[in-house]
Amino acid sequence: MTTYWLAQGVGVIAFLIGITTFFNRDERRFKLQLALYSAVIGGHFFLMGAAPAGISAGLNAVRTVISLRTRSLWVMTLFIVLTLSLGLVKLNHAVELLPIIGTVASTWALFRSSGLTTRCVMWCSTACWVTHNFWIGSIGGTLIEGSFLIINGINIIRFRRMQKRGIDPFAVEKKMVNE
Repeated sequence: MTTYWLAQGVGVIAFLIGITTFFNRDERRFKLQLALYSAVIGGHFFLMGAAPAGISAGLNAVRTVISLRTRSLWVMTLFIVLTLSLGLVKLNHAVELLPIIGTVASTWALFRSSGLTTRCVMWCSTACWVTHNFWIGSIGGTLIEGSFLIINGINIIRFRRMQKRGIDPFAVEKKMVNE
């Protein structure tokens, strides 16, 4: 088995892990599943030779778990600086900026926003990643990020409609934060 097919296999495993991530309304489960997905897809990117994306995905995994414990501005800034400094050093092509931009945006979202705002920023981050993944030829990465784009987009619309009807789709999340 060549490294290419091993990398593609890891990407498909990441796809299987990540496919239901954005269905979660519970912030903790959402973040834990997103962290697991990020760790696996990071391995995929390193195997594909896409170091900036691998670094960004690895930082995403750690950052997402840490964001469960703190929403500290200092910690958020640390992850943004790490993403920029480590990712930009390995940059070979302009398209490789997209996962770095996506990671910075999602870092801000996980530390400074909640609910629907988080999902909207994550949707924009996903658009950066899907473009990058298609460009590098990542089958699993393109499938999962394309799926994230669709699933999260549908859920954003669904959650917004719930809010317009006076239903708080994130009541579970808010209840857990207040306890």
